[in-house]
Amino acid sequence: MTNRIFRKISACTPMLLTSAALLLAIGAQAQSAANYPQKPVKVVVGYAAGGAVDVVARTLAQSLSSSLGQSFIIDNKPGAGTNIAVKSVINAEADGHTLMLAANALAANMALYQPMPFDAEKELAAVSLVGRVPVVIAANTNVPFNTVAKFIEAAKAKPGQLAFASPGNGSTPHMAVEFFAKAAGIELQHIPYKGGSPAITDAIGGQLPLVAVNALEVLPHVKSGKLKVLAVLSPTRSAIYPDVPTIAESGFPGFEASVWYGFVAPAATPKPIIAKLHAEIQKALQTKEVKDRMNSVGGEVIPGSTEMFTALIKSERQRYDKLVREANIKPD
Repeated sequence: MTNRIFRKISACTPMLLTSAALLLAIGAQAQSAANYPQKPVKVVVGYAAGGAVDVVARTLAQSLSSSLGQSFIIDNKPGAGTNIAVKSVINAEADGHTLMLAANALAANMALYQPMPFDAEKELAAVSLVGRVPVVIAANTNVPFNTVAKFIEAAKAKPGQLAFASPGNGSTPHMAVEFFAKAAGIELQHIPYKGGSPAITDAIGGQLPLVAVNALEVLPHVKSGKLKVLAVLSPTRSAIYPDVPTIAESGFPGFEASVWYGFVAPAATPKPIIAKLHAEIQKALQTKEVKDRMNSVGGEVIPGSTEMFTALIKSERQRYDKLVREANIKPD
């Protein structure tokens, strides 16, 4: 009898040990989240300082520093279409002290680069979507059209001859115009540049008629009268271009092409820490300071669940994969 009881206890021991270990791990993660952050948090940005992503990152870093009692420090890592920055986060310690404010390139680069440089869905954890800034199509002030309808008319008159500049092959503005060209049934000539600034300079100089960039980049040139915005590729009008029609108002309802921003972390980051970060980011997005800062770069905040951001990364990856294959887009 004693032996039978002993054998039953022995058989149950591995399960009991496994359950105990699991409970201890859950308890340790919960305790870790309660004490998080325990040191300064690095926020990686895959772009140079001063751009829209950097501005948004610094605004949120300041808000999170105040609410969580530790410094959130921006680490700009431009290069390789943000792949350098993404890989640095994937390889970082998964303790919540390294994050990245990512944009569309996170999804696009998985389709654009071969072999695939990373798998964001497996190697990163979505923390929180932050907001979006629309892409705009701007034109040299001397071009003979002022509306999207006239722009399409000009493109159809000379298929493949009307040129537009972008910050580079596979950049979000480039992809946005390719999506739009398909929707409008037009063929454009794409001229890639190494960044938005030189693309804008040549559009102002008349070397080509059109440029596609994010809303913030062309703002000073629109204000000075050197460029005109034909359309904002967002579902609602931009706060910094209130008089410019959206692409939906210009005859393409449901069409949207925006630069979205969101926080990601290494995949193994404990879920309680992800949940705490998400909650604090959601609070920050409700503050007047963050909303005003997003409006100042032509964008808007987008509160939502972690699951919503995870689904967005997946759907965007699929959308870009289809476009890259059909348009045969290659990275610079």
